[in-house]
Amino acid sequence: MIDPKLTYAVVWASNNTEKYGYKVFKDLTEKWFNAIAINPNEEKVLWKKVYPTLSEFKWKIDVAIFVLSPKFSLPVLEEVKKLWIKTVWFQPWAESNENIQFCIKNKIEYIANACIMIKSG
Repeated sequence: MIDPKLTYAVVWASNNTEKYGYKVFKDLTEKWFNAIAINPNEEKVLWKKVYPTLSEFKWKIDVAIFVLSPKFSLPVLEEVKKLWIKTVWFQPWAESNENIQFCIKNKIEYIANACIMIKSG
């Protein structure tokens, strides 16, 4: 299910080592996954460029990993839909019924109630 050849966008990657945006991005980077950081409030995370939005990254994104509060997710999900990103991964606590219904309605594959750090080995 988790393929290191895919491109994973960590939505709300952070420099704050206490936040899951940092922990998830660091974990994927250390495992040599093709991970990119998305956050309009950061310039670099772990010395890698951060893109303010998914649209700013000009190559294909296969999976958008949500590590932000569900109440801020809907505009990002609209961008996922517009960019034809195939899969959304909601880290535990980042999913909501509204966000899952959005994915179902728009035929976006989603993963919920699973931590990518654990599933990626």
